[in-house]
Amino acid sequence: MSYRWLVLLIYLAVVLLLGLTLIFAPTIRSSKSWLVIGPLRFQTAEFAKVALILMLSYFFARRHIAIANWENIFKSFVYFIILAILVLLQPDLGSVLIFSSIWLGFLLVSGIPWRYIFIGLAVFIIISPVAWQYLLKDYQKERVIAVFNTEYSPLKVNYGVNQSKIAIGSAGFWGKGFGQGTQVRLGFLPEAQSDFVFAAFVEEWGFFGGSLIISAFAFLIFRIVKIGLAAENNFARLVCLGVIIMMLAHFTLNVGSAVGLLPVVGVSFPFLSYGGSNLLANAILVGIIQGIMARSSFFRGMPLLMESR
Repeated sequence: MSYRWLVLLIYLAVVLLLGLTLIFAPTIRSSKSWLVIGPLRFQTAEFAKVALILMLSYFFARRHIAIANWENIFKSFVYFIILAILVLLQPDLGSVLIFSSIWLGFLLVSGIPWRYIFIGLAVFIIISPVAWQYLLKDYQKERVIAVFNTEYSPLKVNYGVNQSKIAIGSAGFWGKGFGQGTQVRLGFLPEAQSDFVFAAFVEEWGFFGGSLIISAFAFLIFRIVKIGLAAENNFARLVCLGVIIMMLAHFTLNVGSAVGLLPVVGVSFPFLSYGGSNLLANAILVGIIQGIMARSSFFRGMPLLMESR
C-alpha cells in the first residue's frame, strides 16, 4: 500500500472516530471528548493530531512547489477544518488551537508569499469580533479576560492560575521536595496532573527541576530537527516538522497558561501531563520519527532518538 492510501485511510478512520465520539461519547466535564469502549476511554482529538500531521505532510510534500496556488491552499484548509469542526463541536478549543498551529506552521514553511500571510492576518482581524461574539462560549471569554485582568474572578476563573503562580513562586531554587508541594498536597492547585502539571513539578523540584524539564524538551526538539534535516524525502521532513510544531504549541500553551501569560485551554505538556491518549499519540509520532531515523543513511549505526545508553 502506498503512502497516499495509508495516510488517507488513517485520516478517514480518525474522521469516523470523531463522528462516533460526538454521537456515542458520554458527557464528561461538559464535553463529549472521550470515546468509551469497555474499560478503555480514548480522547479521539489526540489521534486527530497524528492524522492531520500525516495528511498535511503528504499533501505539502506533493504540492509544495505550487502551494501558492489558491486551490492548493484551500485543499489543505479543508483537511484542517474538517477535523477542527468535529473537535470544536465536542467542544475542545485547546485541540482546535493545536490543529490551527499545525496548519499555519505548514503554510509558513511551504514558501507561501508574504502577501497571502498579510491577507490572512487582515481577515483574522476582521472576523475576530464576530468569533468573539458568536463562537466563543462565556467561560472561554472569561478565560481570555482573566489573562489581561489578573484580579478578575480570583475565586473562579483566575483561581487555578493564581494557585499555579503561588506554586511556582514559592518553590525557590531546589523546590519543596517530592510529595511536599503544599499547593498540590493540600488540593489548592486544580488539575495538577494535567493542565498545571508544570507548576506542580516546579513546586516540588524548584527552578532547578523546571530548568531540567525545559532542557529535556529542548533536546527532544533538537533531535527531531536534526532527524528531519537528514531525512531522505520531503514527506519524512514534513512529518518531523509537524511533530515539532505540535509539541511546541503544546509546550507554549501549557506553560504559558501555568504562568498566566495565556488562557487556560486544557492543553497537555508532552510526555509530562497525565493522559493515556495524549501519551499514546505522542509515542506514535516519536515511533514514526524513529522509523525515519532508521531509514536515513546519515544516522545508520547511531543510537535511536529515545534509546537508553
